[in-house]
Amino acid sequence: MLAAIARDRLAALLDAARGRRVVVVGDAMLDVYLRGDVERISPEAPVPVLRVRERREALGGAANVAQNVLAVDARCTLVAAVGDDRAGERLHALVAAQGGATDALVTVDRPTTTKTRLVARAQQLLRFDEEEDRDLDAAAVARVLAVIEEAVTDADAVVLEDYNKGVLVPAVIERTIALATANGAPVIVDPKFRNFFSYRGATVFKPNRRELEQALGAAVQLDDADALPHTLERLDVAHLLLTLSEHGMALVSRGGGITRIPTTAREVYDVVGAGDTVTAYLALMLAAGADAREAAIVANYAAGVEVGKLGAATVSAAEVLAAYDDLHG
Repeated sequence: MLAAIARDRLAALLDAARGRRVVVVGDAMLDVYLRGDVERISPEAPVPVLRVRERREALGGAANVAQNVLAVDARCTLVAAVGDDRAGERLHALVAAQGGATDALVTVDRPTTTKTRLVARAQQLLRFDEEEDRDLDAAAVARVLAVIEEAVTDADAVVLEDYNKGVLVPAVIERTIALATANGAPVIVDPKFRNFFSYRGATVFKPNRRELEQALGAAVQLDDADALPHTLERLDVAHLLLTLSEHGMALVSRGGGITRIPTTAREVYDVVGAGDTVTAYLALMLAAGADAREAAIVANYAAGVEVGKLGAATVSAAEVLAAYDDLHG
């Protein structure tokens, strides 16, 4: 079954998302882009020399989800761990500049995860990561849990954004889902391999195909009518949203079969951050009163806009509506 949404309904949901409060819990990071020109090879080693013309810092990971929530004029509290370092200071400043709350950022004794990309004429030459990805220690976990207890109380939706950097340990996952469920807030999960089967009770579980196949240890057969529903039961979540890159998405719901959502992207320039945009829009739409099918459709439009931009970028409600109009004439 293919999915569709009426423009009036789309506009109403985007409008209803304004002012909703989303809590994002997970691994925040700082993205650094060093852009310039390559005109020669180094005499020291057979590598290109990048003459840097521009340095740009941006929010990545869970922080990118948060800024996409804020881009729709919704409210967002980001619960994450950052280091007592310059990268942590910059992450605080960038979240605040977007209008996000920073009082739930927990300072821990480890560096802020930082990904630096060297780019020449839009071509990425190299990326280097500065990070510590072990699970947070017991003391840090206790501080994160204390922040979550307060943050989730009046949330309209909760996101668990896992990049395997140590914040989403089982205790944090289980307590967050329990609190959100008790308060009637939907929980959207963007998982990674380490705790893949620890999200029981979540509303929407959103892996990509590679992540799901890695966790299952087998290829995913989309044409097998029983395969994805069986996976849904094993995960024990309400909805499984499988993202399929250029093939769009597949939504599996309890008792609802499989809904295929074709991609809406007209031009793919850079896929960095597209998954974060999907996660943010899923949370926004569920907070606005959409059902899972509608939320997935709107998130798919947002992803189609995001991949046309360089790097992790935000997508506004106006851009989603424009993409809809462009596709439907």
